[in-house]
Amino acid sequence: MLASLRDPDEHGPQMRIGESIKRYRVKPGDKVDLSAIDAGECELYKEGGKLESQQLFDELRDELQALQKVLYAQQKHRVLIVLQAMDTGGKDGCVKHVFSRVDPQGVRVAAFKKPSEVELAHDFLWRVHREVPGNGEIVIFNRSHYEDIIAVRVKKLFGEEVWKRRYRHVIEFERMLAEEGTTIIKMFLHISKDEQKKRLESRLANPAKYWKFNPDDLADRAQWNEFEKVYEDLFEKTSTEQAPWFVIPADRKWYRNLVVARIMVDTLRNLRMDFPKPTWDPASIKIE
Repeated sequence: MLASLRDPDEHGPQMRIGESIKRYRVKPGDKVDLSAIDAGECELYKEGGKLESQQLFDELRDELQALQKVLYAQQKHRVLIVLQAMDTGGKDGCVKHVFSRVDPQGVRVAAFKKPSEVELAHDFLWRVHREVPGNGEIVIFNRSHYEDIIAVRVKKLFGEEVWKRRYRHVIEFERMLAEEGTTIIKMFLHISKDEQKKRLESRLANPAKYWKFNPDDLADRAQWNEFEKVYEDLFEKTSTEQAPWFVIPADRKWYRNLVVARIMVDTLRNLRMDFPKPTWDPASIKIE
């Protein structure tokens, strides 16, 4: 199924509508091997490259803007985006570029860092539940409740009985949100270890990027394989029909952004939204 936002007979590179959903989605029961997934692929946009993709990306951002307006006006649906990645995976850049044209009244980013003492005094989902979207809202989790499984497991912060039961808690939490009307999209921005090295080195080479560098990232990098294995297990256990995971190649930033924008547009289209109809007759209104 080949198509784009342009007329299908129009010349120029195109991107497969819906194929991003199929190709990168982890279906329930799938086995995941991140080392076998090419983080640098651009399979859905072979005909073009970074420069050639800009027109399509602009079209997708325009449609995302239009769909978000209807979402906000209708005040019926709630959309939760979960973004996870290895360090330097590009979560901030992805949000900045993909959502750059969306009305800031209707989108909000919640970043989950190391828990505070107050947060640690509650259950691990307490700080998360407070940030979920309301009607008409898109909320983007920059890192998420999954850190309380991933970090806990890799760094051995708590015993096995803790992170194992958290799988169940997370699945039940997301099921509750979905059944209450929240559309959930979980995306893992998949970069290679070589690409991470380049991005870390670029931060060290530029004083304006020193603030982005954290020496602790090197300790996490030394546990790359452990993180990959935990992520693979996470996707296999928590990718559900109501809250699917997508593993998105992210070595090429332009392609990562294109795929995320495509998934967002396809997802919002599938909500079949429309502007609310007035309860009064517009023709009867006269402005003196």
